[in-house]
Formats: sequence, C-alpha cells, structure tokens
Amino acid sequence: MQALVDTTAAPGAASARPRDVPPTLAARYDAVRARTVALVASLDAEDMVVQSMPDASPAKWHLAHTTWFFETFLLGPNVAGYDVFDPVFAYLFNSYYEAVGPRHPRPLRGLLTRPTTSHVMAYRAHVDGAMRALIATGVPAGLEPLLRLGLAHEEQHQELLVMDVQHLFAQSPLKPAFDPAWPSPEAEGAGRFRPVGGGPVRIGAVDEAFIFDNEGPAHTAWLEPFEIADRLVTNGQWLAFMAQGGYRRPDLWLSDGWAQCQQEGWTAPLYWEHDGTAWSHMTPAGWCPVDPDAAVVHISYYEADAFARWAGARLPTESEWEHAVRSRADLKQVDGVAWQWTASAYAAYPGFRAADDAVGEYNGKFMSGQMVLRGGASVTPAGHSRPSYRNFYRAGQRWMFAGLRLARDVATSPDRDRLAFLRDTLAGLSSTPRTFSPKYFYDAAGSELFEAICRTPEYYPTRTESALLAEIAPELAAAIPPGAVLLELGSGASDKTRALLDAAPWIDAYVPVDISPDALDGAAARLRAAYPSLAVHPVVADFTREIGLPKALAGRPVVAFFPGSTIGNFTHEEAASLLRSVRAQLGADARFIVGADQVKDLDVLLAAYDDAAGVTATFNRNVLVRIGRELGGDIAPEAFAHKALWNAERERIEMHLVSTADQSVTLAGQTFDFAAGESIHTENSHKFTPASFARLAAAGGWRIEREWISDDPAFGIYLMTAY
Repeated sequence: MQALVDTTAAPGAASARPRDVPPTLAARYDAVRARTVALVASLDAEDMVVQSMPDASPAKWHLAHTTWFFETFLLGPNVAGYDVFDPVFAYLFNSYYEAVGPRHPRPLRGLLTRPTTSHVMAYRAHVDGAMRALIATGVPAGLEPLLRLGLAHEEQHQELLVMDVQHLFAQSPLKPAFDPAWPSPEAEGAGRFRPVGGGPVRIGAVDEAFIFDNEGPAHTAWLEPFEIADRLVTNGQWLAFMAQGGYRRPDLWLSDGWAQCQQEGWTAPLYWEHDGTAWSHMTPAGWCPVDPDAAVVHISYYEADAFARWAGARLPTESEWEHAVRSRADLKQVDGVAWQWTASAYAAYPGFRAADDAVGEYNGKFMSGQMVLRGGASVTPAGHSRPSYRNFYRAGQRWMFAGLRLARDVATSPDRDRLAFLRDTLAGLSSTPRTFSPKYFYDAAGSELFEAICRTPEYYPTRTESALLAEIAPELAAAIPPGAVLLELGSGASDKTRALLDAAPWIDAYVPVDISPDALDGAAARLRAAYPSLAVHPVVADFTREIGLPKALAGRPVVAFFPGSTIGNFTHEEAASLLRSVRAQLGADARFIVGADQVKDLDVLLAAYDDAAGVTATFNRNVLVRIGRELGGDIAPEAFAHKALWNAERERIEMHLVSTADQSVTLAGQTFDFAAGESIHTENSHKFTPASFARLAAAGGWRIEREWISDDPAFGIYLMTAY
C-alpha cells in the first residue's frame, strides 16, 4: 500500500506486532530533520517566504510541508490522541495528494506571509517531539517503510530547497549566496568513452533496504553493446558547443526544444552571465567563474540532446546508464555532481502498480510528459541516491542541478568524435612542450592538401615509393594468397593500392581504413569503377585504436598494407605498439607490407617538408583552421609560421607551428599564452635504415621476410610475417 519497497518488511505486514526499532532509525530521523534546519541557517526571514517562479517553493514552505508529511501519514493515523498542531496546515502545506483533501494553489505559495517562519519552526518542534516518542516506543513493522519514505521525502525537499533558493537569489542584482562555504564538486575534466557489453540485463532495485516504488519491479531489458563516457560533459566542452553556434543551429534541436530555446532566448546554461571578458555563473556558494574542467549543470533535456547530437553522440537510455554504473567501476561523477539526463521518458516499469491510497500518489501519477534523470547531484544528501534511483523532470526545465553523460553506439566513427578532438587539443596545448596529434590533420581539406603535397617537386617519398611498388609488384603479388583480403591502413586516396590490385587480380576484397570519410568515399567510388569485381569495404576508423575488419570477411587470409612511410609519424614506442596491435588483430598468419622512408641527405629531407610553394605550410596550419571551425577556438592560423627541422638524435623530421608574436589564444574557455618563437610540435617523420627498421619490426612481433630499397632518394618497402 505504500509508494516504496522495503526488503526488510513484506507488503501487508501492518498487522505484525511492534518490534524494537534499530537505534540507527532514531538517529537517522534526527540527522535528516537537523540537516534541513541547518540548510536554512544562513537565510533571513525575508528569504524564507519568497517564491521566484511557480515551479519553485519558498524555503518556509519546504520546512512546513516535510513536517506535514510526518503528521499526516504517520502521527495522525497511528498515534492515539495525537494533537494536530494546526488543522489549517493540512490545506496550506499539502503538495499534490488529492486523496488527503484540497490544497493551497502551488503558484500562490509565495504569498503566504503567515504562518511566520518562527511558527513553522514551532510546528517542526511539535511534530519532532511526537515522532521521537513514536520511534522510542517502537514502530510497528508495517510503519517502518512509511517512516523511511518520510525521511527520503525530506531529503528530496532538501535538494529542492537549495534549488529553489538559488533560483530566487539568481534574480537579485545583489547576487547573494545561499551558503558561501558550499563546496564545489571536484572538477574531473574531460572523459573518455568506455565499452559496455549488451545482452539481457536486470534493471531495477536489488537488495536495497529502501527504494521508491518507481525503482521496481526489477525486470530484464535487452541492450545492444554501447559506449558510455566515464565523466560528465564539462563547461569547457559546453563552451565549445556555444562557440560553434550550438544555440543558433536548429538542425541540432528537437522541435519543441528549439521553440523553447527561441522563445526564452537561451544562449547558455541557466545562471550563466558574460561580463564582456569571461563567463561566471550562480552556484550555491554565490557567483563564481565558470571552471572549464567542472561538469556543466543547469541544462534542460533539450540542451543536453542538442549537445549530444553536436558531439556525434547521444544520451544513454536509463537502462544503459544503470547497467553501465553497475558493471563498470571506473565511471566517475555517478553521484555528488549532477543528475544526468537520459533518453528515456518517465514511465512505469513492467508490472508496476501504484498503491491505492494517498501515498500511492507519490510517483505513479507523474509518469507522463517527463524525462528520466539518473545519479545524484551536489545537493543530494549522502546515501540518498543509488544505481536504481530515478529522478524526473520536464524536458524544458533547467533550475535543477542537471548535467549529462554521453553515450554512443559501438559503430560510432571516431572521426565524428568532436569531444575527443577537443580533449586531445586541450591536452596538447596544456603540455610542455605543446603538441598536436597529427591524425587531426586529415579532415577533407587536410586530405586534399596532403595529396597536393605528394605532387610537389620536393616531396620525393610518394613518387619514389610508387615507382618502387610498380617495379616489385609481381614479387609482392607472389606473397598474396588467392582470395585474400587487402587491408590498407590510412588509405587516403588509395592511389598506391592499384599497383597491388593490378599485380594480384585474385585479391577478392579491399578494406581501406581511414579517419577521413571524405577521402574514403572518393577512393571507394574510384576503385569500384576501376575494379568492378572487387568487393570494397571502406571503414571509417582510427586504425591506431582498432582496424575493424568486416565480419563478412572473417576467416580469409589477410595482407595488410601500410604505405607512405606513415609509420614514421609515430614515435618508436608508438610504432612498435601499433605493429603489435595489427598482429594481434590480424592473427599469426597475416602478412604486412610497410613503406618506410630512409635516412638521407639533410637538404633533400628539409626541402621535402618545406616546399617552395608553401603547400606543406598550408597543410600544417590547416589544423588551426579546423580547430577554429569545429571547436570554436580563436587561434589565428596566419599568426603561426610553419617550420621543419631535423632531429639528428631521433633521426626524424619535425614539423612545428611557431608563434610569430606574443599572443593569447582561447579554446573552450581556457586561455593559452604564447611567447614569440614558441612552437606547437605538430608532426614527426622518422627515417630508417634497414637495420633500424628490422629492430622496430622485431619489437612489434614481426620478421622481415624481404626488403627492397630504391635508388636515391632512398625509400624502403618491407614484406613482413608475424613471429
């Protein structure tokens, strides 16, 4: 009959004889009630009466309503001779319980100057005395779940009290603080996606001493494998969304959300203000600068959904969220920071049935028109939330401490992972020395520029390797078995691939793997036209993470192809790790054809990476263009000069972007200062000798079967087999 489940007492046990209540129940009652009073200790009487909007309630009303709950549902019906403090309070402080009787309209709660705050505190003392007496004399087993519900109910109003007073104070030009000593949640920074398995999973409360009725019944749900972020979305990531026009792009928004965004003029999360220089926002501790590494809060479901779409991800369903939290111990900020929007509408679980009395109205009648949030917030009392806990709000509400944790389908392409690009760029700008990952060179413009580099007179590697491939193609073809799959890493335009396809027409399938979908689409179309009988299976992926060989090709012999001396872009440790990864994914029977540039005259090397026409310089600076376009950074490409240099100790060409003046750049709310001459290290191109490449191959689990070295400018092609 209650809107809860208590695993310590079976339903219908109200007639059981009284039993001794554990001492912890009395202590818990006192602690919960005392915390509510402590929360309002810094408020004045004027603060306690005002209602800032219909969705909020005055602090005084929260103090009285939580007390009314104990009086109405525990003391009145169960304590003989209980003296009701004031019968009028049943009308003033009933929230939504239709079965109990009429109530004062919610939007008018702020007009209740009477009873005074002191009278409400006297009401609390009166009820507390009666409740302590009830607990001391022994609570019937059937009433203990109701008492626990009353305590959990008050904890929910503690959350609401902070939310409502913060909203009230945010309307004041004086910018008062709810509690200047209120601690800020620890900033965790940007997160990473973690894999979560699928299949049939149990959802709902299990072995909990107390739950709300909406947390059950436990049931089985089917989930496909997915990935979930191990941290919440940060303010810095949200600033990038804003800089990229997130609040101005209807293509990112649900229709109702876009309408509300336009009607209410949303341009940032609730409580954010910009003073012309920086963003600040209202917190329980008062107005504070926006911390880029802290989790974003005070966003609606509509905003969360739009951000997820912008980020190339989505919101998790509530079943995915619960399963991930139960199955992965490495997820951070599960509670204690922000309630997390899910993609699930608030609805009853299979088999749910609300109780048929007034307390049955607690949750069930709200299961319409709202979205589920999971986890706990910074205002949530310790121990109140749990993995099965379900919060719920309307999609357009923002004053609660709501944030988001992203999810994505396993098939989501890493190149669409805008947050990974942002995370890696911020990390590179924060490091000493500053660095960028070269994989972010290859958007559509970057891929075209690289092909243009390959056509410059100074850039010998492409021409030299292509000529060598044409010369040795018959020998390479002899190592490719019939029906083989040719898998190319970092395929780009797939031009060099044709030498192998022409020499080995028995290749059945070609799998180009590249981070750029634009380059893949063009290359796949050209190859399908030129080789009609060849099955082309393009894979958009970061091959340093996974290769992604299509399941339809499983079991066939595989020959991997890695031309262009791309292996030289990695440090020796990274290259060895990549070689081991390829071996592990393709198996011991695979063969690997790798192109690797050779050590040579310094003038030839430097010219190849700093051509007279400036194509390489444009290619290098294009990553700054991409940062501005996709991440909203204000880095001016023309304020950085391209530089190529030879690192003799490491036998590599290094490319840098050198600041031409003292300057500051901003990305995702963080400012980075550059002195004139300070550089960002953008790319390496290691050069090899036959001996040094053999050592690298061995470190990666491969043996050199054959090698071919061209005439000057020397370039090497290596055929390798797995150890």
